[in-house]
Amino acid sequence: MNDIKQSLDAVERLIITHLKDNDISETIKRASIYSIEAGGKRFRPTMVLSTLKALGYPLEHGHSTAAAIEMIHTYSLIHDDLPAMDDDDLRRGQPTNHKVFGEATAILAGDNLLTESARVVISDDNLSDDKKIKVLGVLLKNAGQKGMISGQMLDIEGETSPITLDELAQIHNYKTGALIRACIEMACIIGEASDDVTNTLNRYATEVGVLFQIRDDILDVVSNVEELGKNIGSDVSNNKTTYVSEYGLEGAYEQFDTLYETAMDHLKSIETLISVEPLMAILEKLKINL
Repeated sequence: MNDIKQSLDAVERLIITHLKDNDISETIKRASIYSIEAGGKRFRPTMVLSTLKALGYPLEHGHSTAAAIEMIHTYSLIHDDLPAMDDDDLRRGQPTNHKVFGEATAILAGDNLLTESARVVISDDNLSDDKKIKVLGVLLKNAGQKGMISGQMLDIEGETSPITLDELAQIHNYKTGALIRACIEMACIIGEASDDVTNTLNRYATEVGVLFQIRDDILDVVSNVEELGKNIGSDVSNNKTTYVSEYGLEGAYEQFDTLYETAMDHLKSIETLISVEPLMAILEKLKINL
């Protein structure tokens, strides 16, 4: 997986270089770069790059897309942490953006990351204009009202009234799952995957999105600040319905194991068509520290 690691490093450099190209506002430059350099798992860029590797396509063709998805994810975290949302003081082991730069600057830094993500893709000479248009269509759809934004709104509304398990699944299908599915779909566009492979990988991505959320819910209960790099117990304090609150801790683990096997089965069904090992490795990483 050294090639994935090298590509992730290149993606990081691409984001920082792009954000440094701002001779108008030093404050926006510093605030935007601050949250990127805070680190993180880089799960979504890894999804993009691992899919391209599975398809046997050059990883450098996915660098701008991986950068864009990480920029959008980071913008969403900056806004999530604001007092009007989750009101968190710690993210990725460091003070949240608004704690360092103030709320107004944090909002603008998030807006900047969202907007500039599209310019990163547009500037990529490795992609044809047709691929750029298709990639941006998928990216913006899943980041907007058809995906993450509406999922976040449903999540906020769920804090004020009880929600059903079906509603919980719907929230995470959009809030978390949309961008994860976008990673796969965009990589399939870039890597010119067949319809059968794309459809199967989309089903895999749907399971991964739920697995990611169940893992997050479990870790909010069993982990600590040092391990997570953010405040724990926030789901309980914010009165959020989670997989742990609905299924119990043991039941949440059981849900995780069932979905894990389903996701593996999706990959096994196309293992004669593509090299599924990089995508299996993503599933295995989700089990670490769980």
